[in-house]
Amino acid sequence: MLQFINDLPEHVVGIHAIGEVTKEDYDKVLVPRLEDLAKRQGEINYLIVLETNVQNFALGTWFQDLKLALKHFTKWKKVAIVTDQHSIEWTASNIVNYLLPGHSKGFSLDKLDEAVKWIAE
Repeated sequence: MLQFINDLPEHVVGIHAIGEVTKEDYDKVLVPRLEDLAKRQGEINYLIVLETNVQNFALGTWFQDLKLALKHFTKWKKVAIVTDQHSIEWTASNIVNYLLPGHSKGFSLDKLDEAVKWIAE
């Protein structure tokens, strides 16, 4: 399931992922919010808190991720991935920076406040 994270600045989309994440979650929750942000701000600052294993994401969500990344390729400013999955945290800090323009950074769950501060700057 994907849920919005409230109390973030208007130039940031925050999503909390828990349990099973379906393509419908992406289509109804994430995609409209990111589309709106890209239209309003001309850039994307995206915070995702993963409190589920990435294996709980349906295959269709990965395709949706790729479509969003390519559609708004030049608009990605910051991506913060907050998780206790060390491989995902490492990937965010070391590999995603080479795949998308802008900056990405991984944070552990106990550093959520630091992630929010970084993404909001």
